[in-house]
Amino acid sequence: MILHAPYTQAVPALNAATRTERLAAVRQLAEGLITGAITPAPVSNEVNNHVHTCYSFSPHSPSSAAWHAQCAGLQAVGVMDHDSVAGVEEMLEAGALLGIATTAGFELRVSFTDTPFADRLINGPGLQGIAYIALHGIPATRLGECYAFLAPIQQVRNARNAAMVERLNATLCTQGLPLIDFQRDVYAASMAAEGGAITERHILAALAAKFIEVHGQGEALVTFLEDTLQLSLGDTLRAYLSDAGNPHYLYDLLGVLKAHYTDTFFIHPTAEECIDVRRAVAFAEEIGAIAAYAYLGDVTESPTGDKKAEQFEDTFLDEFMRWLSDLGFRAITYMPPRNTPAQLDRIAALCEVHGFMQISGVDINSSRQSFNCPEILDPRFAHLITSTWALIGHEKLSTVSDGSGIFGERALSAYPRLDDRLAHYAQIGRQLDHHAPTHFPAGLDSR
Repeated sequence: MILHAPYTQAVPALNAATRTERLAAVRQLAEGLITGAITPAPVSNEVNNHVHTCYSFSPHSPSSAAWHAQCAGLQAVGVMDHDSVAGVEEMLEAGALLGIATTAGFELRVSFTDTPFADRLINGPGLQGIAYIALHGIPATRLGECYAFLAPIQQVRNARNAAMVERLNATLCTQGLPLIDFQRDVYAASMAAEGGAITERHILAALAAKFIEVHGQGEALVTFLEDTLQLSLGDTLRAYLSDAGNPHYLYDLLGVLKAHYTDTFFIHPTAEECIDVRRAVAFAEEIGAIAAYAYLGDVTESPTGDKKAEQFEDTFLDEFMRWLSDLGFRAITYMPPRNTPAQLDRIAALCEVHGFMQISGVDINSSRQSFNCPEILDPRFAHLITSTWALIGHEKLSTVSDGSGIFGERALSAYPRLDDRLAHYAQIGRQLDHHAPTHFPAGLDSR
């Protein structure tokens, strides 16, 4: 992507304080693309259905995420925030302005207490009997119901967040570091006032800011981490944190602190915050979304560099997948760069056995991460690209016609085989005008 003045000035405004300002910047950039003043990036077949925004934790607003996806040559981008849909409308509008296909969802943690997996680590570090799931393909007309569904979850989570800050402060006061004020340093730095969610990463970002406040960026902070806190940074992280001009400094430091501090302040969420898995799946069905279990697999190396090696659902995956089917899940979502070839082959084969739609995505929540995921272009993952277009067709068609999604009665009757349904909805998704994706040409939505 090649930009010239005045368009270079629009890029920083993509992360301006207000949605109005951010979308104004998108309009300016879209104008540059239309007139040819901006040279577009080479287009690939890459897609990503799992991009976090500032409405949970990310260096990107929804407008920024849409633009950076376009700059990376992506064909489609999906917003996926924790416990929030507050960024969805902005993402949809930004995508329409830029002409990039979009899809919407949210991620949440649910309880498996009343199942055989109540005492297991499923797919969340430190989360016994709790798992991350995603609701994909939310029709835009059902966002109001999502806000109402998520509001009490956010409220309970924020009470726990405040309690975790107090627990963290007990450690900080012994280390000569300033204490964190939840309202000033965490809440005000988030998008919670606009319906966004506050996550543990917000707390860690506030902690990183305190470290920088006391020690600055560079050698003094590295010395404190290694000599006083006795942290082993490794050559790469030491180089990153020794560079005072590193533009990713906060995120690099956050990753270090996540590994060192999280266990000292983490409070296990309750059933009020992590609702029963059945209730979440039922809600997805009610609004025409697609409930997807987020496969993690045993971790050897994290794509974001902030997860330690640990065993999760691989040891009981066969039994677990049967349960997911019985619970009513429609899909499995996974991240090709995160897993080994053996893990990917196994999860794909189990999806085939149990009739799960397979959805891909790479969670973007750090400024150091690229929007590109070249792994998705491997021919063995062609079905994941098809599923993305099917997801887009499902979402946009469901927005204009309630009950018209992939798992609706009409689609099941017309295309009993999942592969045939996905192919049909993918054709719809590909043929849409992504500047006006819910304006269906005559006959396009017919089955």
